[in-house]
Amino acid sequence: MISRADNQSGFTLIELLVVVAILGLALALISGHGPMRSAALNRAAAVSEISGGLREARASAIAANRPVSFTLDIAGHSWRIGDLPPHALPPTLGISVLTVRGEVANSQNAGIAFEPDGSSTGGRIGLEDGSRKVTINVDWLTGHVTASSEK
Repeated sequence: MISRADNQSGFTLIELLVVVAILGLALALISGHGPMRSAALNRAAAVSEISGGLREARASAIAANRPVSFTLDIAGHSWRIGDLPPHALPPTLGISVLTVRGEVANSQNAGIAFEPDGSSTGGRIGLEDGSRKVTINVDWLTGHVTASSEK
């Protein structure tokens, strides 16, 4: 005959406490590690962000039928479109800009202007994280934005 105590199933309080302690230890190890990002991911995200911002500035110039500027703050590691709030870039990235003389406010700020017909003043933005360099090119005639990777 089977007794009632042998028929019950479940976990004991000690088993539950052991599981909770293991989960807590795993969570502490994972959260203490910090953000799981690499320099390559930061570089790729910055390239995507800046390219998108340049394309947005061009589209805004065409839609509003007025010139729109894209400004890059090299020292502050940020960029902005017109008077909109700035977008931050990772501080570990090296930034270089080549643009026409009239679009450089000083050695720390440079800009690319987009005209209502889609053309631009053109320029080249270089982003480097130590291992790789990516160049974002803006064609002066068409305003099209392309990115190319270098070693």
